[in-house]
Amino acid sequence: MDTWTEKIQVAGDRVVKTVRELVKEGNVRKIIIRKPNGEVLKEFSLTAGVAMGGIALLIAPILAAIGAAVAVGMNYTIEVVRNRDDSDEAEPQGR
Repeated sequence: MDTWTEKIQVAGDRVVKTVRELVKEGNVRKIIIRKPNGEVLKEFSLTAGVAMGGIALLIAPILAAIGAAVAVGMNYTIEVVRNRDDSDEAEPQGR
């Protein structure tokens, strides 16, 4: 299965909410959160085929750590690696 990457800019207070929404979408393979200076804050893979409830339980501690680490008022970049379905015609141009 082919993949593509999307970059999303979010304010520090929206990082955890955005990651939760991405996990629920189901076609996300990997999420990388970068600090404003480009340094990786956190990177994690989402295993395909795991029940969504299981994923939510597994990433809860990660989200808590991310929430404690981000600074409000700063912009973070979330890189999202997604599965490309045959039905996808082209990569979206951001959010």
